[in-house]
Amino acid sequence: MTDLLRHTAPCQPEATPRDALVARDVHVQAGSFPAVRGVSATFRPGVFSAVIGPNGAGKSTLLRALLGLNPVTGGEVTLAGRPLGAWSRAQRSRQLAYLAQSEGLPDGARVRDVVALGRGAGDWRFGLLPRTPWTPADEAAVDAALDRTDTRRFEDRRVSELSGGERQRAALARALAAEPRFLLLDEPTNHLDLAYALDVVRYLRCEVAGGLGVVAVLHDLNLAARADHLVLLHGGRVQASGTPREVLTPGHLHAAYGLHVNVVQHADRLLVIPQD
Repeated sequence: MTDLLRHTAPCQPEATPRDALVARDVHVQAGSFPAVRGVSATFRPGVFSAVIGPNGAGKSTLLRALLGLNPVTGGEVTLAGRPLGAWSRAQRSRQLAYLAQSEGLPDGARVRDVVALGRGAGDWRFGLLPRTPWTPADEAAVDAALDRTDTRRFEDRRVSELSGGERQRAALARALAAEPRFLLLDEPTNHLDLAYALDVVRYLRCEVAGGLGVVAVLHDLNLAARADHLVLLHGGRVQASGTPREVLTPGHLHAAYGLHVNVVQHADRLLVIPQD
């Protein structure tokens, strides 16, 4: 596990902007409050990006804007060179998978059936029935998602029988079954113990190695240090962006969080340690 968890450079060649999910001078209102103020950022396939910042910085609001779930009041979001609004909902869902902070998985469903829901990719009649017949490719995608998230061993269990960490892995498998270009996650390690949180990061790094673009909102800066690319938000604006070494500096973190920290190198990664 140590090798898999090790921070490495992106495993895929750096994509061109036309392959990317891009926010350009994005503004988003939360009621009358300007939650996101002129954010520009580029997220690429084959790169693990983490959005970090204190509570109220606009992280989740930005993530939902990237998905088209929060309306943009200024600027634009583009996917593969096209405005996000030019993609139909079904088209977006096949390109962008989303794992929310709290996934409402149906307690009575088997894990395999939950994962299979990911193959609908937003194209379900009445929210229940797929518009196209189930195919061997669908079955193979579900099998692959179960294997890659280590959920195969409990695929026949009911969701109600799962621990919190197992539920999160089932939800991750459902998202991966869609075979998206990007996976966007809102605090995927929230309420997980250290072992499960590290498991989630390990699964995400493996998917990035296969070419998936990952954009995750993270609160734990030491987990965020395992990403390839960081966007640090403060007050709805970008405080810093770049590699962990460029962003996780005492100056940037003090400006965003109001805390004095030490940032030290341990083995092959950075550790952020608050000062007493």
